Amino acid sequence: MADSDLAGLRERAANGDRDAVDQLVEFASERGDLAELRQLAESGNADAAAQLVELASELGDMDELRRLADRGDRDAVDQLVELAAERADVGELRRLADAGSRDAADVLAELTDQEDEAE
Repeated sequence: MADSDLAGLRERAANGDRDAVDQLVEFASERGDLAELRQLAESGNADAAAQLVELASELGDMDELRRLADRGDRDAVDQLVELAAERADVGELRRLADAGSRDAADVLAELTDQEDEAE
């Protein structure tokens, strides 16, 4: 998509054209454009927020997922727990558990039990 077409699409979206917003979300997802998705999500678009979490997860972007989780996005919390578990990132799991994530606390307990058994 040409820059001029994208600018026109953004203008239509800014004027309330829901189809244009949907197209922007789709194009931003395809391009891996976290910034565009972030902007659309912050304007209240749930599809953009979901795509942002998905893309950040695919990229392993823990910082973006933390930012979203800290704003209350449950899907981002779930993805952070999953990524932290895969990496055996006890610090991240502890941070999430301390913030109230029961799933993080469960994974943390499981990892701790495994470490104790290995010793």
